[in-house]
Amino acid sequence: MTDVETPRDFTALRSLIVERAAAFPRRLTQVATYALENPDDIAFGTVASIAQAADVQPSTLVRFAQSLGYQGFSELQEVFQSRLRERVLNYDERIGQLREHTRNSGKAGLVFDGVVGAAEQSLGRLRERLDPAQLDAATDMLAAAETIYLIGLRRSFPISSYMAYAFGKLDIRNVLVDGLGGLAAEQASFATPKDVVLAVSFTPYASETVALVKQISARGVPVLAITDSPLSPLASLARLWFEVQEANFEGFRSMTATLTLATTLTVATAERRAK
Repeated sequence: MTDVETPRDFTALRSLIVERAAAFPRRLTQVATYALENPDDIAFGTVASIAQAADVQPSTLVRFAQSLGYQGFSELQEVFQSRLRERVLNYDERIGQLREHTRNSGKAGLVFDGVVGAAEQSLGRLRERLDPAQLDAATDMLAAAETIYLIGLRRSFPISSYMAYAFGKLDIRNVLVDGLGGLAAEQASFATPKDVVLAVSFTPYASETVALVKQISARGVPVLAITDSPLSPLASLARLWFEVQEANFEGFRSMTATLTLATTLTVATAERRAK
């Protein structure tokens, strides 16, 4: 690949990574997945810290960069850094300021501050990436469905269960696939091409969710997904999918942005049906 073809902006780089993902060997796929899920960490980290977080050798990062046409990892890292410079808000500085304001509030106050900061960062990412046209298309899918099947297990269960509750209150027919009694496959077996399945899953992807979506998609049932990466198994199975990357505080990930998107889809679907 020549220098002219090498991506110099994050959007083009992201598209190239997604395009080549299927051909990457296992270790490079590991780096690609980590890079797309943690772009801020790639921008700020050192080769050693990024390699440790991605569970690869530092040399693998160099090979990954070179496979995309860059001379070395630092050149690739510049693209991730330029993405941050284009942002209107610097969320890391905001979190730092909040911590400074609450430094005398005790440990619980610092935890609260960190959780709030992560939630703000997550919402900022969602607003930055959300395509209004895609949101309208997803709303059209849901509004036209005879029944909406909601699949979100393990960490994603609060999202699917909330949507089931809200859709029920709005008189929109839905089925919550909760897997109670090991009956998830049976619960989803009634879905037809006239319905829509809304699936939610994040890294590490719930194997039950992925298996169910594969089975349902093979029957021609439209799938709408909320997940965290274009390399997610749900992305390749869905007719439409939304990318939501939740920031974390001390390893605990907020669900703020995901719930915000879920609420938006629920309310917008009810309004579309009313019209």
